[in-house]
Amino acid sequence: MFFQKDYWQAVADRFVKENVPIKPNRGNILSADGKLMASSLPEYRIYMDFKAGGPVKDSLLFKVHLDEVCEGLHRVLPDKSVAEFKRILQEGRRKGSQNYLIYPKRISYIQYKQIKELPVFNMNKYRGGFHHQAYNNRKKPFGSLAAHTLGSVYADASRGARSGIELAYDSLLSGKEGNTRRQKVRNRYVNIVDIPAQDGCDLVTTIDVGMQDICEKALVDKMKEINAHVGVVVLMEVATGEVKAIVNMQKGNDGNFYEMDSHAISDMLEPGSTFKTASIMVALEDGYITPDTEVDTGTGVVNMYGSRMRDHNWHRGGYGKIDVTHIMMYSSNVGVSHLIDKYYANQPEKFVNGLKRMSIDQPLNLQIKGEGRPNIKGPSERYFSKTTLPWMSIGYETQVPPLNILTFYNAIANNGVMVKPKFVKEIVKDGRVIEEIETEVINPRICSESTLKQTQEMLYRVVYDGLAKPAGSRQFAVAGKTGTAQISQGAQGYKTGTVNYLVSFCGYFPAENPQYSCIVSIRKPGLPASGGMMAGSVFGKIAERVYAKNLYLPLTAAVDSNSIFVPHVKAGDFTETRKVLSDLRVDTKLGYNFPRNREAWCSVEHNNDGVSLNHRDMMAEMVPDVSGMGAKDAVFLMESRGLKVRLAGVGRVYRQSIAHGTRIRRGQTVTLELK
Repeated sequence: MFFQKDYWQAVADRFVKENVPIKPNRGNILSADGKLMASSLPEYRIYMDFKAGGPVKDSLLFKVHLDEVCEGLHRVLPDKSVAEFKRILQEGRRKGSQNYLIYPKRISYIQYKQIKELPVFNMNKYRGGFHHQAYNNRKKPFGSLAAHTLGSVYADASRGARSGIELAYDSLLSGKEGNTRRQKVRNRYVNIVDIPAQDGCDLVTTIDVGMQDICEKALVDKMKEINAHVGVVVLMEVATGEVKAIVNMQKGNDGNFYEMDSHAISDMLEPGSTFKTASIMVALEDGYITPDTEVDTGTGVVNMYGSRMRDHNWHRGGYGKIDVTHIMMYSSNVGVSHLIDKYYANQPEKFVNGLKRMSIDQPLNLQIKGEGRPNIKGPSERYFSKTTLPWMSIGYETQVPPLNILTFYNAIANNGVMVKPKFVKEIVKDGRVIEEIETEVINPRICSESTLKQTQEMLYRVVYDGLAKPAGSRQFAVAGKTGTAQISQGAQGYKTGTVNYLVSFCGYFPAENPQYSCIVSIRKPGLPASGGMMAGSVFGKIAERVYAKNLYLPLTAAVDSNSIFVPHVKAGDFTETRKVLSDLRVDTKLGYNFPRNREAWCSVEHNNDGVSLNHRDMMAEMVPDVSGMGAKDAVFLMESRGLKVRLAGVGRVYRQSIAHGTRIRRGQTVTLELK
């Protein structure tokens, strides 16, 4: 303690490694219905120390168990032959390596456990030489479902996240490192924990795996059919803003579709005709128009300050004179742009302020990174000309991400209350909810009650009578708006090379009591391009399947009224059997005058229209006949007569080891076989 203290302390310190970090387990990400969507699972690289254990280990491995070990390795890792594993082990032995890689790839925990059971490999690493290096790898059990929204982590999950929910909640998911020191004791290092690691929290997302699957399949099927290269679907719960499904599909170089980018929240594209709803609402709110206001759209082509504005049917002569409701139903470019130019050409600021009043220009400040900010020009900004307002009113010269458009339509469905889209709803630690993420209101009222009702009615008519019929359903009402827009190529304009189109539909269902809102947005090259036929049909499939998923009918709806329900009845106590059959209203016939208020037992015969109950005599001194009975009644009868019972199987008794009618010897064991 005192003699040359500093010297001996320095010697002792050689056997201590300070501040060795302990990596925590990364938290799981769960779906709204509790399914595991992302989890950290261990993976391993396996090594052999050919100097550990000395010659005893070598003789065991190479002289006794080599064939067995190599066959076991091949069985678990079949991509390498038994001969290859023999060569690898013999090569490592020849080199005398202490850290020789047995297999080039990482293996799973299950594979590691199987290999660890092989001879020699099942020894302590200091004796057998088999050891491993563990990695924390992030896995998604549902593959591509919502993959980009969930986000990604680095190859070793302990390094943290790179995108999506994984990145947004990285500090909660990753937990806190612990601290240990490794001290050499009796020629072996021992871990001494100073600060234990704190595992990460789990996150419960709003994603519903079933709905996500419905949306992804419906979208990809349509994209394959129309040769599209990018597609987006977002399904949201109206009242809460919970995103139940979000699909971002993009065609890869191999022709298949993958989640490559967060198109739903980041794509800054001109939305096209889905924006017309906002334009009409501004004019309704300012009192300039009503749903009955008429516009002469002529032949479908008008001159707007030197540029031609066309309706989609201009080559068929246009729509002529139509009211605002029909302008929306037919998605008339001429009708919308004429109204907005007529009332706001000299006061464009008022129109832009009307849009801002509905918060359509506001960023959503989402829980995940990468959202685009809506770009809506103001009159004081550069390049705002006479043509800007008419084209802005029909969804050009403005950029709004798909999720922002959906949030606006969701507010219409939600009686004018705009809520923020939500991806994570609960934070869980050790199985206990430590934080519930409340629904956040962006705008408590986007417009007046009258404007809202008029808009809702028009959106219903768009689906019921207008261009969006493919989005509708015979089972319930749907409301929404189509969109078909040419995609700008930037400085090259709209018509350079192959013209690309954005076809979309945004709406909600059921229209009379909205539960879900949804946007479908698809980018495709060339004609034909139809928001109603292409995006609308995807919306229709999603709406019907989601509606059916949540449809619960009473059990009586499944009963065939033409059939007679006769349950399969076991033999047993007469009084209880008859009471149940009476409650079920099953026709029951008695083959015996059963005594009242006294124990009585019956056997059962099944008929086409009911059952017959026959008396079964149970003599006190004889082993009873319990064939056809359930275990409860059979055991009661046997034990009440002093017999011990052993049961085999489940169901009803079909065999008893002591025949009925045999004189009872108390304490005797009878075996009852059931099936």
